[in-house]
Amino acid sequence: MAELSDQLLVVTVLAYLVAMICHAAEYAFGTRSHIGRAALRPERELVMAGAPADSPAPVAVAEVPAKKNGLIGWAAVGVTAIAALAHVGTLVTRGIAADRVPWGNMYEFILSATFIGIAAWFVVLARWPGLRHLGLFVALFQVLLLGVAGMVAYTPVGPLVPALDSAWFIIHIAAVSTSSGIFLLGVVPATLYLMRNGYEKGKRSFPYSLAKNVPNAAALERLTFRLHAFAFPIWTFGALIAGPIWAEASWGRYWGWDPKEVWAFISWIVYAGYLHARATPSVRRNVATWIAIVGFLTMLMNLFGVNLFFGGLHSYAGV
Repeated sequence: MAELSDQLLVVTVLAYLVAMICHAAEYAFGTRSHIGRAALRPERELVMAGAPADSPAPVAVAEVPAKKNGLIGWAAVGVTAIAALAHVGTLVTRGIAADRVPWGNMYEFILSATFIGIAAWFVVLARWPGLRHLGLFVALFQVLLLGVAGMVAYTPVGPLVPALDSAWFIIHIAAVSTSSGIFLLGVVPATLYLMRNGYEKGKRSFPYSLAKNVPNAAALERLTFRLHAFAFPIWTFGALIAGPIWAEASWGRYWGWDPKEVWAFISWIVYAGYLHARATPSVRRNVATWIAIVGFLTMLMNLFGVNLFFGGLHSYAGV
């Protein structure tokens, strides 16, 4: 089963790569992914009065009729679904081989978080098909992270570290991997929003030119907020509630300023800052979005930097 899991990882990366190429073909030669304004409905904002000038109108994303040249895009979605099936097969066979949940080291955590990210993407796509062009960048992230997992973070199947043998391990990691996967998806529209917002203001140099065919900035910004608003309470529970409870049971203290605890708290502060900025009328939306991107960088630091370059009680990378 361990060997089958390794082989399925290769299939998964290659399938995401093919999906990325198909999305790139549609992105380069097809028409722009439109958001149908006729079907947009006003939605309630957190704060409305005195909103900054660059704040997008309170609209919801809607589908428009598919164009003929969108066929290759939907083929890309189909290949992405095949990749997701191989992805879940990689996780399941890894868990069977280890006779435990496949969350015991950095390699397995990356597999889990990226799968949550692609599952969340299919939920977004089912709700708002007009955002299909984002699949190019979602697939790109999957290829990069899973490639790093296989080449840098790979760890042979083995038993859990004794400190991880707890029911709180499942609760804590389930919450953290779920929120991490959604944050991973959330950084895609956040990055594209900054590019598209510049493009809509007349900027045509790189990287703004890459945003020519993505949905309008208002739709991207709203999706960014929704994903982060959904993931943040899950991260709060996993990192700052379930984690300390488990730490007290395992190590006799709720908080010890271990490097991973510190960076988890830093990520929480930054994402809280994003949500606060997003709800503050005087803060421009592009500034708030930059805070969200910084939050994702702190998540990468927590995942790779802390595991690879720092010691501590959370040193379970296995690399």
